[in-house]
Amino acid sequence: MKILKYPHKYQWNKIIQRPAINNSQLFKIVQNILEDIKRRGDIAIKEYELKFDNIQLNKLEVSIEEKNIAIQFISNQLQEAILVSKKNIEKFHTAQQVLFPKVETSSGVICWQKTVPIEKIGLYIPGGTAPLFSTVLMLAIPAKIVGCKEIILCTPPNPKNNNIHPAIIFAAKEAGVNRIFKIGGVQAIGAMAYGTQTIPAVYKIFGPGNQYVTAAKQLVSLNGIAIDLPAGPSEVEIIADDTANPIFVAADLLSQAEHGEDSHTILLTLSEKLANKVNLELTKQLQTLPRKIIAQKALSKSKIIILKNQQEIIELTNQYAPEHLIIETNNYEYLANQIINAGSVFLGHYTPESAGDYASGTNHTLPTNSYAKSYSGVNLDSFTKKITFQKITKEGIKQLGSTIEIMAENEQLQAHKNAVTFRKN
Repeated sequence: MKILKYPHKYQWNKIIQRPAINNSQLFKIVQNILEDIKRRGDIAIKEYELKFDNIQLNKLEVSIEEKNIAIQFISNQLQEAILVSKKNIEKFHTAQQVLFPKVETSSGVICWQKTVPIEKIGLYIPGGTAPLFSTVLMLAIPAKIVGCKEIILCTPPNPKNNNIHPAIIFAAKEAGVNRIFKIGGVQAIGAMAYGTQTIPAVYKIFGPGNQYVTAAKQLVSLNGIAIDLPAGPSEVEIIADDTANPIFVAADLLSQAEHGEDSHTILLTLSEKLANKVNLELTKQLQTLPRKIIAQKALSKSKIIILKNQQEIIELTNQYAPEHLIIETNNYEYLANQIINAGSVFLGHYTPESAGDYASGTNHTLPTNSYAKSYSGVNLDSFTKKITFQKITKEGIKQLGSTIEIMAENEQLQAHKNAVTFRKN
């Protein structure tokens, strides 16, 4: 990784800039596909699966027989790991449930809020270079906890056998997914957004994907379909000092770099000695990785930044707003308390980002590309909506009525005022 030493603050924006993508042509292509799916439904989806994934599909939905067969190909060891992860995710997300009390804001004026689940949820699970069965757990489990009635899942099949990866099917079964469909890419997002002869339309779409999937989610969100959050390539920032083990730091950087060539990784430190050790360790560990070429390309665009003091580290971190932030320092609690912009934070020398990806219990669907400045990661609230209620007694409208009348009159909304006046009289 390239080492930058003591950059001036006016250079920071350029240094931490994510790789830019020209979306103008991309959005045109995606919009045309979405419109075609909206118009022709299943027929269009099958054509695009053949065109983009070289897959000839007769049926789009995974049958019960296919589900039963798939589970036979999951080792007992992997099944147990998925079940442990499921238990921890359930425990953490169940604890997020909150009951709102009724509040008497004025005498005779009672207000309260009710949390209700979004009825129909669609999950998109990538299945290309890495079948993300862990994402099935992260998205379906909280949806099930809050009581979403219909949870469907779309994921691309393997072009060699037209089957869904068996670990995705097992995770979906355990997490409570109702139906699974063998479609990927833009066509999956279009199907869930608009509905087809086979695939039901949903109210909100969740899940990561490539730039085409991301563009499709953004476009359907302009037409009344909610999406989880803006997403881009995966990213990690590590803050480390001389107490950090360079082997751990290098492994954490590579765990993000292997996601894709467009992954973004940065290391912030005050120690040039540590920076050099980490670079040496990256070279060693790269040689052992099956996804070496992917990780190497990602690291070629990543940086180690040596700063002058901890205050600069805090300021640059909040400016970067990383999806994942790992703090491997002696005073990690102090630094963590100063961080206001991050998706998920991992503290100490023995907390790899991989733990959050799989089994600690927190959710790994997080805002990227600086969106952590304004978005939270997926949580229980992501699958619900809030409805407010109010009840005013006869005495209550007499007490509060004049306040409403004065405000309505001054906004020149006479009917608003009358709705109160008639009740008072």
